[in-house]
Amino acid sequence: MYRANLSYNLLGKHLTEVLDAGLLSFDGANRYRVTRKGLEFLDRCNEYFMLCEWLEKSFDDVSHEKMALMEMVGADLDSRPNNRTVISKAI
Repeated sequence: MYRANLSYNLLGKHLTEVLDAGLLSFDGANRYRVTRKGLEFLDRCNEYFMLCEWLEKSFDDVSHEKMALMEMVGADLDSRPNNRTVISKAI
């Protein structure tokens, strides 16, 4: 409780939630044990967090590519006339 920086009430609330979800069990000897479902949950959480990291890196890579493309055509695209303006003046 102290190492997790949780109050007694908050610890009780979270403990009740994980027990009700079947992620932990109480063995009767003043110990809680992680259930098979709890281990599967932890594995899935780990996979989820790894996927989030991969997606974040991929998004960063895409953003860098976009910036590189914009730099290739010139960063100040607002100062250029758009195609409609050029076409309407030609007609």
